[in-house]
Amino acid sequence: MANVELTSLAKLPTLSKLRKLELSDNIISGGLEVLAERCPNLTYLNLSGNKIKDLGTVEALQNLKNLKSLDLFNCEITNLEDYRDSIFELLQQITYLDGFDQEDNEAPDSEDDDDEEGDEDDDDEDEDEAGPPGEYEEEDDEDDGGSDLGEGEEEEEDEDDDDDYGIRGEKRKREPEDEGEEEDD
Repeated sequence: MANVELTSLAKLPTLSKLRKLELSDNIISGGLEVLAERCPNLTYLNLSGNKIKDLGTVEALQNLKNLKSLDLFNCEITNLEDYRDSIFELLQQITYLDGFDQEDNEAPDSEDDDDEEGDEDDDDEDEDEAGPPGEYEEEDDEDDGGSDLGEGEEEEEDEDDDDDYGIRGEKRKREPEDEGEEEDD
């Protein structure tokens, strides 16, 4: 929900399994206690570019016990004297503030790792995304040469019906509903 002109989190739904929340570049200035109530398992919270001015506002995040990374970059609160030390003291559960730990070591970029793994998973899903059973698939598998069509569907025919071959040069099979229709009438 980045850069969508949010001013309040009052209508945030309960998302008890949510771990990462992007709220950057909005107009949020308070009401952060809602996050602990509705998103108790947050580990990463990006509030950069909002209107957060003082430590009292951030204090509400103490109830996010699993919070490890908080980003307040480009918020007015970053102009406070001893800003970093104050936040780390106030929110002792966090490891990273604005992408760095207390010793100024940069946080590992776990987002890239997630994307790479996600891409691999997406590739696997694409291969498995055959339509519902009975849907025609254009693959070059040489099984029994039968149709992949379900009941009631008609196979596309070449314009040249004389040779009785289907789309892929396979001998067409007669569908069961075609056979015996004359007998049923």
